[in-house]
Amino acid sequence: MSTKVGIIGAGGMVSYHIAGFQAANARILGIADLNEAAARRVADEHGIPNVFKDPADMLKELKELDAVSVIVPNKFHAPLVLQALKAGKHVFCEKPPALNARETKSMKEAASRARKTLMFNFNNRARPEAYAVMDYIGDGQVGRINSAQAKWIRRTGIPGFGGWFTNSKIAGGGPLIDLLHMVDLALYFMGYPQPDYVLAQTFSDFIKNKEFKGPWGIPDVAKGVTDVENACHGFVRFKTGQVLSLQISWAEMVKREEVSVVFQGLKAGGMVQRLFAEDGIDETATDICELYVQEFGRSVNRTVTVPPNADMGRIRSAQNFILAVEGKEKPLNTPDQALALMKIVDATYRSAKMGRPVKIT
Repeated sequence: MSTKVGIIGAGGMVSYHIAGFQAANARILGIADLNEAAARRVADEHGIPNVFKDPADMLKELKELDAVSVIVPNKFHAPLVLQALKAGKHVFCEKPPALNARETKSMKEAASRARKTLMFNFNNRARPEAYAVMDYIGDGQVGRINSAQAKWIRRTGIPGFGGWFTNSKIAGGGPLIDLLHMVDLALYFMGYPQPDYVLAQTFSDFIKNKEFKGPWGIPDVAKGVTDVENACHGFVRFKTGQVLSLQISWAEMVKREEVSVVFQGLKAGGMVQRLFAEDGIDETATDICELYVQEFGRSVNRTVTVPPNADMGRIRSAQNFILAVEGKEKPLNTPDQALALMKIVDATYRSAKMGRPVKIT
């Protein structure tokens, strides 16, 4: 029997969730959004039979649902995930997991009590490049990764002014929490070691400068709040002695948008990178995957060839959720990892605010 799914949220990521669920032969029975007209448009386009304004009505009326997808602003991740888990549904939630580690912990515990699968859309783990690197790591060809550098930088990528992206009470922060994918991917490659402390600094010099607005996002809200960072730099030391540096920005004086993880292992180093010709335009981007090894006294750089994937694993990530629920694949991420990631995010913001290293417990 195919998994029956309900979707909460008709925003920009919904088409990827739908494509991934359909690729796994799931049945999408309903979609709910406070903007009922937006939900209706998505339903009409994709043949979804039921439309709701209130997610509670969807959960009440479609009791046959096996799983729920949550695609809403960050502030509403935790309450909607908890609501779906309480209703006995598996849940696939957009990133970030929640506003902070405390909320993420409550979601993790609720999933454990309900004995349901809870996954988050860390879609870059589902890119062909990430699968290839994990194969090399799994085969022992990389060895222990001592250090890594996680980068998602933009020159002009602020997603609007005064909307929910720039409101810390709704988003939880700026680019650090919005573009945390490469931090997650680096941790994934490193085996998600236990963090010890973080030293970080945020910058807000350009956050209200409309010259740095990106080509995507949401319309400006004239009287809205813009109180988040435009860039964050940090350093994480793990209890294993491994280290991670991070550079995340919406607006920064860089050449162009770059999305990358570079790592240095005992047997090999490597890189997964996407370079944009124009900020935020996937169709103009170039993907690179490489390994760096020593062979017979020579430095050898290997290009790892994988199929092209413009959507950065978004469809494959949603497909994996369904297949994991059905026991056909191992889940690409776990609530434990989500909690560890959010502890690092929390500590990064605290360190920047306090001006000193912050211990992670």
